[in-house]
Amino acid sequence: MKTIVASGQKVHIIESEKPAIRPSSLLIKNLHSAISPGTELSLIRISDDREITLGYSAVGVVMECGEGVDDYLQGDLVACYGAPYVGHSKYLVVPTTLCAKVPAGVEPKEAALAGIGAIAIHALRVAKLEFGETVVIVGLGLLGQMIAKIANAAAYNVVAFDIDSARVTMLQKDEHIRSFSTISEMESEIAKCTNNRGADAVLLCAGGKRSTLTHQSLIWIRPQGKVVIVGDIEPDFPRDLLFTKEAQILISRAGGPGRYDPVYERQAIDYPYGYVRWTEGRNVAEYLRLVNDKRINVQSFLTDEVDFYDAPAAYDGLINTKSTSLTKIINY
Repeated sequence: MKTIVASGQKVHIIESEKPAIRPSSLLIKNLHSAISPGTELSLIRISDDREITLGYSAVGVVMECGEGVDDYLQGDLVACYGAPYVGHSKYLVVPTTLCAKVPAGVEPKEAALAGIGAIAIHALRVAKLEFGETVVIVGLGLLGQMIAKIANAAAYNVVAFDIDSARVTMLQKDEHIRSFSTISEMESEIAKCTNNRGADAVLLCAGGKRSTLTHQSLIWIRPQGKVVIVGDIEPDFPRDLLFTKEAQILISRAGGPGRYDPVYERQAIDYPYGYVRWTEGRNVAEYLRLVNDKRINVQSFLTDEVDFYDAPAAYDGLINTKSTSLTKIINY
């Protein structure tokens, strides 16, 4: 079996063993997987002396069901999310808690983005916004744009910012989302739409250590407002602004409750629905519902495709800072 890995800060295709089916899991033949540039390029950079399997969001066909699986059948089309179970490999063995059936109205390539969708949904849940509140999305890469689309579908008042004007232009096609490439324009919009009171929450989807954005985000929020760290950004908040506004600093970790819990993931023991309403698996299913019901349009993320064997060269293109691609869909 072929698998895409990073080692020595380069991307390679290696030969690996086809995974064996496990109880409460599905053997999936991969159709498409999505490259997540923010996460995967970071992994490539730290792969000096080790081999790291890349990828975490995919869609495929169920080839075999493990012992104890009674809600999936061979031939089902499923979206799946979460390393180390999901990656850019021809075959995957994924616990059922990390899978969701793909509705008939969702294209397989759209379903390949389900992991990114789950992460975006969880970030908005962490913010605990209420109907009609204003949210600012800073950083309009793949994840930031996905969050903005879902926030707009939820009828939040969405203001978005990125220094890359091309990314801003992409999002301006979505009705009701106000996106800007200069901080002054964004700040004017926040003041206008909140009557100078400040945004209810800022979601930081950008990267960078000791970024000035952490300080600025506290200026943009209202008293008792929230800043949610979604991207790989160093938390460096000045105490005076934190204290003055009694601001909340929150961390959004991956796709939701269950992530990194071996009982939930490896053993596929789900959390009780009445106590943990939105797990990472249920967030995957919710993304698929939003696409199926035409609440969000993700076609702008599907413009760049690459055959599996050409993937290493595709990563080189993403590493190039001049690349305008938000992601690439790998076809198997």
